[in-house]
Amino acid sequence: MTTESTLDTARSQLRRAVELLQLSENDWQTLSTPRRILEVAVPLRRDNGNVEMYKGFRVQYSTTRGPSKGGVRFHPDINMDETVALAMLMTWKCALTNLPYGGAKGGIAVDAHTLSLTENERLTRRYTSEILPIIGPERDIPAPDVGTDERNMAWMMDTYSVNAGFSVPGVVTGKPIVLGGSLGRTSATGDGVAISTIEALRVKGIDPKGATVAIQGFGKVGYWTAIALENFGLKIVAVSDVHGGSKGFKNVTEIWDHYQTHGNLNVPGSDKLTQDELLHLDVDVLIPAALSDAITEKTAPGIKAKIIVEGANAPTTPGGDAVINDKGILVVPDILANSGGVIVSYFEWVQDKQNYFWTSAEVKSNLNDIMMRSFKEVEEMAKSKKVSWREAAHMIGVARVAEAHRLRGLYP
Repeated sequence: MTTESTLDTARSQLRRAVELLQLSENDWQTLSTPRRILEVAVPLRRDNGNVEMYKGFRVQYSTTRGPSKGGVRFHPDINMDETVALAMLMTWKCALTNLPYGGAKGGIAVDAHTLSLTENERLTRRYTSEILPIIGPERDIPAPDVGTDERNMAWMMDTYSVNAGFSVPGVVTGKPIVLGGSLGRTSATGDGVAISTIEALRVKGIDPKGATVAIQGFGKVGYWTAIALENFGLKIVAVSDVHGGSKGFKNVTEIWDHYQTHGNLNVPGSDKLTQDELLHLDVDVLIPAALSDAITEKTAPGIKAKIIVEGANAPTTPGGDAVINDKGILVVPDILANSGGVIVSYFEWVQDKQNYFWTSAEVKSNLNDIMMRSFKEVEEMAKSKKVSWREAAHMIGVARVAEAHRLRGLYP
């Protein structure tokens, strides 16, 4: 296990960007301080009548460029420091992709798998009511994350709307289509990771057709990334979930069908893998798409991939980053690679505000345009300033937030 926390990692990345941009200590103080932090008690009446208490969080890291935006995570290991870190990363991500948002993050320290459907609904609604005063379509727009999905967003939207006295679909994104959700939102993060992968292969001069990929994580991000990459002609050679990995299956559809039926990745004829074995496979592209701190100073030396595309948030620690950079591996950082989710969330928010909805083709085309523009900006910054792609991405995002701070000034 690494001793580097997600918050330490995020602050280290911010400090490096501030130094490279030659910003002032005043800028550092402003950029490194979250705007608003809320911790709430979330009581849950279990189906058996017992009442349990859970901690809930919502961090609005920045509102300088617009309302804050970020996911709601149900996971037993969530804490305030991690929530602050993820809200910080979302701030730079929104600025990098030039969306009119600041960053936010929230969630409850609970294992969603231990909840019945009715318990999950009660917990979601109570959490929503506790953070109700600080969210809204012009204030802070939650979205699904680890442990939550479109059902949770429907319950959040309904809870907010009941209190408002009228339907407010724009208060959350990632909703069901019939409640104002956007076509393409479910696969958006994976689609964005796939676009980043294709572009990274271009940079490295590798033909995508037949290029090999290993994906750590087979949830909402990993699965849709695998589907998109297979459609582009790449070969998914290995995937993993929290229980371990598998290689030697025919295609993504085969292993997904098995997973849906049996709850594991052990397709007959395939070979089991540990998480470290998957990370160390000799492939063209490695995609960490699970939780943070997968690539550390301990695991990085064995990585043989030519390209790493970060589907997860903060999957690489500073120690791991140093090793990867020394090895000359191209890393497409998380705030660029997995930005497809927030980009299409922005599209959903726009559609809800204007009550006019786009076709799936329009969503994918607009997603591709923003991803390609952001990718080229990072590529050009990395070349011109002779910095890593992570440093380049943070420099662009942090510079835009810092400029917005300066232009708005300090009140009073």
